[in-house]
Amino acid sequence: MQITNTILMVRPVRFRMNEQTAVNNFFQEDLELRNSVINLQAQEEFDGFVKKLRAEGVTVIVVDDRMEMDTPDSIFPNNWVSFHQDGTVVVYPMYAENRRRERREDIFETLEEQGFEIRQIIDYTGAELDGFFLEGTGSILMDREHQKAYCALSARADEAVFIEFCEEFEVTPVIFTANQSVDGKRLPIYHTNVMMCLGEAFAVICLDSIDDRKERKNVVDHLKRDGKEVIDISEAQMHAFAGNMLQVAGRDGERLLVMSTSAHKSLTPDQMKRLEKTSRIVSSPLDTIETCGGGSARCMMAEVFLPKK
Repeated sequence: MQITNTILMVRPVRFRMNEQTAVNNFFQEDLELRNSVINLQAQEEFDGFVKKLRAEGVTVIVVDDRMEMDTPDSIFPNNWVSFHQDGTVVVYPMYAENRRRERREDIFETLEEQGFEIRQIIDYTGAELDGFFLEGTGSILMDREHQKAYCALSARADEAVFIEFCEEFEVTPVIFTANQSVDGKRLPIYHTNVMMCLGEAFAVICLDSIDDRKERKNVVDHLKRDGKEVIDISEAQMHAFAGNMLQVAGRDGERLLVMSTSAHKSLTPDQMKRLEKTSRIVSSPLDTIETCGGGSARCMMAEVFLPKK
């Protein structure tokens, strides 16, 4: 099962620009606003997004963040946890120390109360002690049907930890490096899921970000071999978060492609036509979250594939 109709989301209480992640998340920008105003705007965007998803028939489980934890990026839970169809929960090693506080066992209890079954927890957080990280489905894009996992290596995506993950889940690793232009330099993109989205029948990807021609060809070959229509986006579109989309199931199993308003506006008519062959686009304004958090719609949604009890 490549997509799900159940999403976990965490409502922020102290959202702001996280100084610990800004060192290598070049999508983040500072807003000249008080943190309290930034958090309020982020909450309004979050609530509007949840309302829109639920109106489309998506099951959204919302958990409130905790004020005392001081976790500015808690709105992006997909980076610290993933929930799998065999009942496995994976907990990941995080680059920023203040993001490690986002990991909460009570969220697992909430899911069990909702009728989901957790059979085992795989914990990779010990890698943090050695300075190695792998930030969940920010770093890993799973092709569940074809048993593959795509990963753009960066300070937040260590190759050895990724290989360990692939061996655990018996999937084929597809490894590459994706870069972006920052002050005239080519620097690694912090997460795979800002330059690539993997759906059932398509892949949205910024191919220009993969500077190595052999790596680029290898990625495209894997996608085409598995029957994916490759929809290339520009680096400018990537910076509008056009790569940070997620395909989900809505009412009666309808395929939805969820993204921000800025991502939607950046798409060309031809790109939208190709995407709408398999999914209906659903977008919501996330400007404050994108600007200060450096992440967008996909980052906010942790997919729940767990079996029901």
